Amino acid sequence: MKLKAGDNIPNSELFYLDQENNVKKINVLDLCKNKIIILGMPGAFTKTCSALHLPSYIKNYEMILKKGISKIVCIAVNDPNVMKAWGENQNTGSKIFMVGDPFCKFTKAIGAEVDKSEKGLGVRSNRYTMLVENGKVKKINVEKETATCELTSAEIFLNAI
Repeated sequence: MKLKAGDNIPNSELFYLDQENNVKKINVLDLCKNKIIILGMPGAFTKTCSALHLPSYIKNYEMILKKGISKIVCIAVNDPNVMKAWGENQNTGSKIFMVGDPFCKFTKAIGAEVDKSEKGLGVRSNRYTMLVENGKVKKINVEKETATCELTSAEIFLNAI
């Protein structure tokens, strides 16, 4: 991962489905105008992402708000249809904004890409959690292995900010 605390978030487009299920593009910089948390996930519906990483932020949503976080953004290397279905499956509601990086442009721009081809997954994102304020990374935790969710869990990350 080449992105580190103190760096600016790179310009990149992400994709999501609106209320009418239309595909929309959004620039990641437009998401980073306040104090936000970005969750980087290897993939929607994957074991660790679905059982640990994403649920920890849903469960700790009230604590996140108390820390002055205005938005939680979940990014995975999936298309926006899959991201919406995964959000519905996980009951993210309005708590977490689910966006896809299907072409790995943002993921590669921050140096988070990992090749999981040997497991049939192709190029994915490493698992990370970052605090961003007005486009600048304030804190970032990155897991050494995508199958683990220790440094990136809400419980650990929120206690460190």
